[in-house]
Amino acid sequence: MIEKLNEMGIRSEHAYLGGFASIGLSLFSWLLSRGKKDDSKAQSDRWGIFIGHWAPTFFALGIALKLEEKK
Repeated sequence: MIEKLNEMGIRSEHAYLGGFASIGLSLFSWLLSRGKKDDSKAQSDRWGIFIGHWAPTFFALGIALKLEEKK
């Protein structure tokens, strides 16, 4: 799978950027859902945590792509 992603032109920098973007999106979605009056605090926390879990996946893909690029 990593080899195919590399062949498609996806580089490790793209995955790292996705990781950092998901951290920012996590914070943004948490703040946005906290601002709503009808949403509960628990729902806000769940949205932030859900999106925040994407970052490690993107960073792991970045490392795998970096290793593939070195071949």
